[in-house]
Amino acid sequence: MAKLEILHYPDKRLRTVAEPIAAVDHSIRSLVDDMFETMYAAPGIGLAATQVNVHKRVIVMDLSAEKNEPQCFINPEITKSEGLEQTEEGCLSVPDIFETVERAERVVVKALDKDGKEITLEADGLLAVCIQHEMDHLLGNLFVDYLSPLKQMRVKKKIQKARRQAAII
Repeated sequence: MAKLEILHYPDKRLRTVAEPIAAVDHSIRSLVDDMFETMYAAPGIGLAATQVNVHKRVIVMDLSAEKNEPQCFINPEITKSEGLEQTEEGCLSVPDIFETVERAERVVVKALDKDGKEITLEADGLLAVCIQHEMDHLLGNLFVDYLSPLKQMRVKKKIQKARRQAAII
């Protein structure tokens, strides 16, 4: 396994639309393992392949406190969504920024697992939010895209300031 580099906003590569996986083979299973290692080390609860500059339709997540319930979704597709809820979100590609975003309250997602078997999952709460957030990455979207132009400008300024301060240290 290998820890991968996470791209940071406003890197243009984060806007790349991911390609579907034709077959779940050793290289895809290896990518999934590397993505889990990267996500856990970050630390985070979800990661899309786009965030590590691999433009394939793969997402991983683990919402458990013990980090022992890994979930993998290959070629995920939301087949149903219901309700609306507002939740504060953060992102490994937009470090230290948290904003409220409106998403579907419940979703049904169809995907392949790490073994290439088709799965269907009904999700609500944090799991539904995380699935939608990570699937946005596969489409080249970020949670900051849901913010008003003023908030987007504030986020960019915060990130620029943090980078300047990091350069000084």
